[in-house]
Amino acid sequence: MIDYIQSAPDEIRITILMVSLALLWNAENLTGNYNKWSHARRNAMFVLTAAPVQFVLGLAFVAVFHWNQVHHYGLLNWIPFHQSLLAEFVTTFIMLDLFEYFYHVLMHKYKILWRFHLVHHSDEVVDVSSTLREHPGETAIRLLFTILWIAISGAAFWALMLRQFIQIFSNVLAHSNLRLPEKLDKILGWVFITPNLHHVHHHDTQPYTDMNFGDVLSIWDRLFGTFGRLDVHQVRFGVDTIRDESELDRFNKLLIMPFRPMDVKVEQDSKHIPLQVSESVWESGKSIQNY
Repeated sequence: MIDYIQSAPDEIRITILMVSLALLWNAENLTGNYNKWSHARRNAMFVLTAAPVQFVLGLAFVAVFHWNQVHHYGLLNWIPFHQSLLAEFVTTFIMLDLFEYFYHVLMHKYKILWRFHLVHHSDEVVDVSSTLREHPGETAIRLLFTILWIAISGAAFWALMLRQFIQIFSNVLAHSNLRLPEKLDKILGWVFITPNLHHVHHHDTQPYTDMNFGDVLSIWDRLFGTFGRLDVHQVRFGVDTIRDESELDRFNKLLIMPFRPMDVKVEQDSKHIPLQVSESVWESGKSIQNY
C-alpha cells in the first residue's frame, strides 16, 4: 500500500476531492435554500488560478523530499520507530496537524496574511464549494508553509500523501452546510473538527472568527484555548467588514480584494451571542485588522 501511495499520481487526490464534493453536495441539496450552482461556479473559478501555483511549487516539494531523503534530515528521522509504520504515520499526522494549526493562526493574526485569507472567509454561504475558495496568493503561502513543515519534520512521502487523503475529505466535510446532531458532535468534537465547529470559525464577527483553527484535529484548539461552540441559529457567515454584495458576487473583485484598502469594522451586533469557549491565549476582543 505504501508503494502504491508513493507512486499514486495527482489524479488520485483530485478524484478523492471530487468524490467528496459530489457526495456532500448531494447531501446538502436536502437542506439548501440558495442558488447553489451560481455560488459553486464562482468558488470553482479559484481552481483555475490555483493550478499554476501548485504546479510551480510542486517542483519545490520534490526537491525538499529528495534533500530530506538523502540527508535524513528532520525531526521524524531522529525518532526510532523500529519499523512500526503505524507509529510513524500517527506521529507524522499529529506533527503536521499541529503545524497546520499554527499556519492557520498566523493567517489570522498578521494583516498581510489575513488579506489573502479574507477571500476565503468572505463567503457568506459556507458549503462544500467553499473548500475551493482560496486566493492564489494564499495557495502560494499555504504551500510554502507546507514545504517548510516537510523540511522541519522530515515526513516520509507516503505518510504525507496518506494524511492528505484524510485531510481532503475532512476539509470538505467541515465546510459543508450540514450539521451533526449535537450529542454526536460533542463526542466527535473532542478529537476532530466537525462542520458544527468549523461554522463557528466562519462566523462573521470577532472573537468567533478566531476560534477552532484546527485542520483535522480539534485538540490543539482545546490545548491553546481557541475552542468554542455556537448554536446553529446564532452563526452568520462572512466578514463584518465587507457588506457590499458587489465585492462578493464577482470573481475578478475577489481576486483584487487583498490589494484594496481594508475597511474598519463598523458593527459588532453579534458580540453578545453566548459562546461556549475555553479561555483564549489570544486577544480575542480585538479586531483582526488590528494585527
